[in-house]
Amino acid sequence: MLEIRNLSFAVNEDEVQKEIIHDLNLTIEDGKFTVITGPNGSGKSTLARLIMGIEKPISGSILLDGEDITGLDITERAKKGISFAFQQPVRFKGIRVKDLLRLAAGKRISVSEACSYLSEVGLCARDYIDREINSSLSGGELKRIEIATLLARHTRLSLFDEPEAGIDLWSFQNLIRIFEKMRSEIRDSSIVIISHQERILQIADEILVLAEGRISERGVPEEILPRLIGQTAPVSACQKLQ
Repeated sequence: MLEIRNLSFAVNEDEVQKEIIHDLNLTIEDGKFTVITGPNGSGKSTLARLIMGIEKPISGSILLDGEDITGLDITERAKKGISFAFQQPVRFKGIRVKDLLRLAAGKRISVSEACSYLSEVGLCARDYIDREINSSLSGGELKRIEIATLLARHTRLSLFDEPEAGIDLWSFQNLIRIFEKMRSEIRDSSIVIISHQERILQIADEILVLAEGRISERGVPEEILPRLIGQTAPVSACQKLQ
């Protein structure tokens, strides 16, 4: 279980401190598929980066399974079981897909095991297992390989920061299928996705709406989505809720 207590974060702009996250309190229980949404600039990605340890809060605490991890760095939090998927996955020239999966797993897994993770995200293993993580891979392919690495890690908490960013409609539809499968299989772990996408919001167990650095609403999609959609123009599967 993830607990956030009285968390605040600020940046300095023109020698003036601008608060992005304001005294935020939040609990995310195990076995939940949670989507955090809200307008641009509301602090969604900042919150994800604070949970991962990429940014440091000015006050408050973050607890994982009752342990205070506020002072831990990214590597230490990863060892505790937190994974983070960036909006734009990192490319690793010279590193093959199977090597990346082995690094993620933390052990020397067999080619067969590595292939099974690729198959879970809808990639033909024999076409990708020896590919380099470089510019020859599309944005959609990189997203799915990144998700495969998270599956290989078996993490307690998986964070995705706008996973729909920069991918085409076909890749987005595949991404939804992967998330639906992950949602059906989570037991003692949690998935948190930062997203504007209506289709991703629809498959959430719970939606959290962030506004001006605070949780303004939370609830099941049936309660939250009608209000969100009512505030926007009609959207297609690959348009953002603004």
